[in-house]
Amino acid sequence: MQNQINLTPITQFIQSVRAAELSQSKEVKLPLQQARLLSLALSEIQDKLVQDYESLYIKLKESTNTEVVSIQLDGGDFKN
Repeated sequence: MQNQINLTPITQFIQSVRAAELSQSKEVKLPLQQARLLSLALSEIQDKLVQDYESLYIKLKESTNTEVVSIQLDGGDFKN
């Protein structure tokens, strides 16, 4: 079982953006520690997505059965 990704910094950022929108603020400021945690959470999500994509690609590549199909054409003849 993999470690859970801490989504709290992302949730806090979303809440900060919503609060800024409601107060019609023009900017959102984050303390450096909160920005670091947000950056870490986003990079962990990105890494997980890449790992999942690679795993899925490998499984699909392994499960794909390639079957060779031979087709022969007989031109026949033009006898009346």
